[in-house]
Amino acid sequence: MSLEEPTEDNLNFMVGEIGKKLQVVNASAFEPGNFDLDSYHEVKDIYKMIENKDKVSVSEMDAIVSELGKLKNK
Repeated sequence: MSLEEPTEDNLNFMVGEIGKKLQVVNASAFEPGNFDLDSYHEVKDIYKMIENKDKVSVSEMDAIVSELGKLKNK
């Protein structure tokens, strides 16, 4: 899947994959509809960082969840 184009499908895919990788208990925080295309590039940066890691530490997970919280639609 090419993630170069900022589309809703690509955004939804990345958000879903971030949630899976972090094994989030509160899945509602990672519902794809909670993000809009204005945050596409920021979400993509987080996605690329997470995909390159074998493990994510607790402090990294907290920081990522916090950052995604800032990017969510209000």
